This record gives sequence, C-alpha cells and structure tokens, in this order.
Amino acid sequence: MGSEDEPKPLDWSFQGRSGADLHKAIHPNSNFKRCILEEADLTEANFSGSDFSRAAMRGANLMKSNFDNCDFRGTDLRKAKMNMADFRNCQLAGADLRGIRGRYAIWQGSDWWNAKVDEDLAKVLKKKWGRPESEA
Repeated sequence: MGSEDEPKPLDWSFQGRSGADLHKAIHPNSNFKRCILEEADLTEANFSGSDFSRAAMRGANLMKSNFDNCDFRGTDLRKAKMNMADFRNCQLAGADLRGIRGRYAIWQGSDWWNAKVDEDLAKVLKKKWGRPESEA
C-alpha cells in the first residue's frame, strides 16, 4: 500500500465544512470538534476513534459508515441519516438525535439514552440496545 493510500487523520476542528464530500473516506482518529458538517456526505467511510464533539451535523448522511469509539457529546445530529452505520461504544451525552433515521444502525455500548431522542426511536433502541443494568 502506497503512502497516499494510507489512512490519515484529519483535523477539521472549528472549521466550516458544510456539504463536505467524505464518501468512502478512511480517516480514523480524526478531529471534527465543533466542525460544521451540515448536509455533508460521510457515507461508507471509516472515522473510528474520532472526535465529533459539539459538531454541527444537521442533515448529514452517515449511512454505512464506521464510527466505533467516537465522541458525539453535544453534537447536533438532527435529521441525519444514520441507518446501517456502526456506532459501537460511542459517547452521545447531550447529542441531539431528533428526527434521525438510525433504527437499523448498530448502537452497541453507546449511551444513546443520554442524548435527545424521539420517543419512537427510543422504543426501538431500548429493545435492541438497552441501557446496561449497571447504569439503570
């Protein structure tokens, strides 16, 4: 694998990147803290271990992407498309998940109950990805 094919972390913290095209990107351990990614295309990408805390991601398309161990605390994800994405062990406290499409995503180990979630989505997530007994 050549050096230009190597996955490279991005640092887009505190930047305006509305409508960015990161389709099929591989940028694990990146910094998107407080980045404006509204209406961005992050489909089929790998951002595992990245920081999206307090980012503005309203209407972003995150479908079929990997966000394992990411920080989404305080992130605005209203109306984001999140189906078939992988959100294992993510921090979601204070994130706004209202109006998202994400019932078919993987939420294992993520604290979605600490986020703002629509009631119908909460019911679906509770059945499959319920709060651990230790945190109830």
